[in-house]
Amino acid sequence: MKIISKFLLLLGCSIVSAVSYGQIENNQDVFDEFMNRNGNQYRTASGKPGPAYFQNEADYKIKVRLNPENHSLEGQIIMTYINNSPQDLDYIWMFLEQNRFTENSRGTLTTPAGGNRYVGDTGKGVKITNLESKVRRATSTKHLINDTRMQVFFDQPLKAEGGKAEVSMNFEFKIPVDGMDRMGRLSTKNGEIYALAQWFPQVAVFDDIQGWNIEPYLGAGEFYYDYGDFEVEVTVPHDYLVVASGELLNPKDVMSDKLYNRYEKAQNSEETVYLIKPEEIGDASLFAKSSGTQTWEFQIENSRDFAFSASKAFIWDAAKINLQSGEDCLAQSAYPIESDGQDAWSRSTEYSKASVEHYSEMWFEYPYPAAVNVAADIGGMEYPGLNFCSWQSKGASLWGVTDHEFGHNWFPMIVGSNERRYAWMDEGFNTFINYYSTLAFNDGEYPARLGQPRNLTGWFLSDEREGIDTYPDVANLRNLGMIAYYKPALGLIMLREYILGEERFDFAFRSYIETWAYKHPQPKDFFNHMENAAGENLNWFFGNWFYGTGNIDLAIDSLRERNGEYFLTVSNNGEVPMPVKMKITYQDGTTSMKTLPVEIWQRGNTWTHKFTSDKTIQSIEIDPDKILPDVNYSNDKWPVNLYKD
Repeated sequence: MKIISKFLLLLGCSIVSAVSYGQIENNQDVFDEFMNRNGNQYRTASGKPGPAYFQNEADYKIKVRLNPENHSLEGQIIMTYINNSPQDLDYIWMFLEQNRFTENSRGTLTTPAGGNRYVGDTGKGVKITNLESKVRRATSTKHLINDTRMQVFFDQPLKAEGGKAEVSMNFEFKIPVDGMDRMGRLSTKNGEIYALAQWFPQVAVFDDIQGWNIEPYLGAGEFYYDYGDFEVEVTVPHDYLVVASGELLNPKDVMSDKLYNRYEKAQNSEETVYLIKPEEIGDASLFAKSSGTQTWEFQIENSRDFAFSASKAFIWDAAKINLQSGEDCLAQSAYPIESDGQDAWSRSTEYSKASVEHYSEMWFEYPYPAAVNVAADIGGMEYPGLNFCSWQSKGASLWGVTDHEFGHNWFPMIVGSNERRYAWMDEGFNTFINYYSTLAFNDGEYPARLGQPRNLTGWFLSDEREGIDTYPDVANLRNLGMIAYYKPALGLIMLREYILGEERFDFAFRSYIETWAYKHPQPKDFFNHMENAAGENLNWFFGNWFYGTGNIDLAIDSLRERNGEYFLTVSNNGEVPMPVKMKITYQDGTTSMKTLPVEIWQRGNTWTHKFTSDKTIQSIEIDPDKILPDVNYSNDKWPVNLYKD
């Protein structure tokens, strides 16, 4: 009875306390886990691949011929597919992305009547012939084409955990002029520039999350491929230059002695070296043959794609890229006379070299033997080791697009996320690293776009805004720039400069890149890895910033002085909680920083902090460095007019 009486007495005191001080608030739901991020045998709770993680491999041998007379491409492909998954496969899925360029493709039929960036020419798509799939001694020709996907069947199952299949076929298509701002051809004064991407049949990813990842190619959603080795032979007219992903294997077979000597010189030069000078455009004597065709041979290892460009209209220059390991790497630029000039593409190789060297030093070393920037009628598009950027770009615009597209070699080429579903994991992460690359280039020669986040508050307050997690093919195109690029990039800047600090963030982010290099992370893998490596529960941030449309609005409500003690009351008026970092300025002109942890908001949206100071406070300001995109910065400061109780 005594124990019960004591319990009732305590309960009564609690009720009186609640009545006296008001209803106790609880914001714990804001801090709770927002998605199932439990670990399993494939992906661990620490954000690393699990003991049963698997990834299939696809190695390609391709021979292709460019026919300028009718703007067509025809080729033969032999793909060796290795099934490392734990289950036998009766078939595989492949992408035929040139089928996007047909009148009745899903992408064409889902394009708004007013058009958008992803409008493309319509033709007959890709023609597939002589398809064979071989598993051991069994051969099948059975396949089914549906829009941009092709199902290839096996006569007997492809065994799990290392089984190999060989799939071969011929393919042919007419190269579109307008390839949805990702590939196509550009007519110039000295000839056509062919930009070839999404040009060969390519296997889809089979993983532990979806099984087969077979979303059709519609437009805004980009690409998701497995890794493998590529051996590619490109046959072109004798006076055409070919630049491509990876290493040129036969330079002496396709170059004259003069051109080859320049090529060798560039590989050891810190300064840009002309390989084909502006006045030499169209000079067939620079190539090995004087008539007919010649074949350029390339190789790239551990890559998820391959792209190339060919033209007789190119200026070509190059310079050495310095990597910490000492591996050879050559920055190259290919562009028409219309793009020449020191305010334009003549600085492209300088930009390319600086960009790749910065990312290699700061995050993870560049893995490919070449970094090629090609001027084309494409705003900007990335492939392993090769970019297509607008031939009209100049100055800051050319730096920005070159740096951005080379940054994509880290996301998603090295860290192989699913672009078709999670654009923010490549575009957003890349935009984040671009910010620091731009700050570093020539000590800030060009402005960094994300330096003033509060200029974006108009979008953050828009009723039409969408969440970062919106699929790119579903998102309103007016929102795509923010939800895929800028908002996730701002999120990482806040993590680095406001929430975690540079040292903790950089360790965690580098660890994430190294851990998932040449693998396929999901969003939960990123969240789990960052939390574990940085030692911080970030549910409150990831859940609200990446999976919601809420905003940040921190406020100072009051500052009271009583008997030499200060009582500072702050509020969280937004949906996204944040630590409260404040700069205190004293009447003698000195300053100090004070930080209240994010956990103050677990108990409600208002908090009073008691502290002492032997100096008189003149003003207080939240986020003095303006890192947060706070939507109402009028309430971030406390003025001089303090008052006493």
